[in-house]
Amino acid sequence: MADLSAMIICLSLLLYLLLDGTDLGVGMLFFWFHDDQQRELMTHSILPVWDANETWLVLAAGGLLALFPPVYSLLLSELSAPLFAMLLALVMRAMALEYRARSSNRLRRWLDRIMASCSALATFIQGWCAGMIISAQPQTGLPDGLSLVPLMSGVGLMAINSLLACCWIGWRIGDRVQPLAEAQSWLWWLLALIIFLFELYFNADIWHQSWQRPLGKVAGMAIVMLWIVLPVTLWRARPLLQLIVALMLIGAVFIGLLCGLYPWLVPYQFAISESASSQVTQGFVLVGAAIAMPLTLLYHSWSFWVERRAK
Repeated sequence: MADLSAMIICLSLLLYLLLDGTDLGVGMLFFWFHDDQQRELMTHSILPVWDANETWLVLAAGGLLALFPPVYSLLLSELSAPLFAMLLALVMRAMALEYRARSSNRLRRWLDRIMASCSALATFIQGWCAGMIISAQPQTGLPDGLSLVPLMSGVGLMAINSLLACCWIGWRIGDRVQPLAEAQSWLWWLLALIIFLFELYFNADIWHQSWQRPLGKVAGMAIVMLWIVLPVTLWRARPLLQLIVALMLIGAVFIGLLCGLYPWLVPYQFAISESASSQVTQGFVLVGAAIAMPLTLLYHSWSFWVERRAK
């Protein structure tokens, strides 16, 4: 049951990375797209779904508190300041999204700056926190926040989210943003690949452990294949196919990392079985998750169906 609880939390995190990562990437692209009409279309493309996307982060955080309270306590005590900054950035991004259409031109420019800056800050902190967790050591625990791996993890997540956003707006909006989105896609693909290779080198023990497991082997081979296929889709200029391949790549990397980290939730600090709450609590939360998660997925599907294109 503890493994199932951990799987539910990891699934929520993965869905958050895939869905809200795209939204955050669209916000970061405001640094590069300066035309007001383009920004208007980009905003409209994520307005119907951004709030449901963040539901997965709430489910993951609430599930971690209920199912693995020692891990929640460690992360909240060690990473309280950056986590608070991330939540504040998400709130400010939401404010910029919702009030942009009702503001004057001058205020809109400030809201666009807030949108881009807060999206970048939230994305960087999420990647940085992930780098902190996977870099934990047996004796010292979580590493120094200025260590190279957490910093590069933050930049890497910014790059992959920007790539997702380029594919998203190329698909949802089309010709009005596609030329610039295509050019940006190559930049973010190359940067994401370089940082992934860097992370692969500095976390070789995790990936070696992952390769020892059957699922890890499948994930590893999928990662190699998808890194090769992705530039082919960029060259063929198929935004929807690019988006699907990029999402599959993130999923494969996430699964590969989980295979390398198992059975740890925080390496060398908390194992899954040792940090889990009582079976009664786990059973209660898992029943709730079995109800909430399908309903959230249905809401997502309905939102995408209603707003099939931003044109």
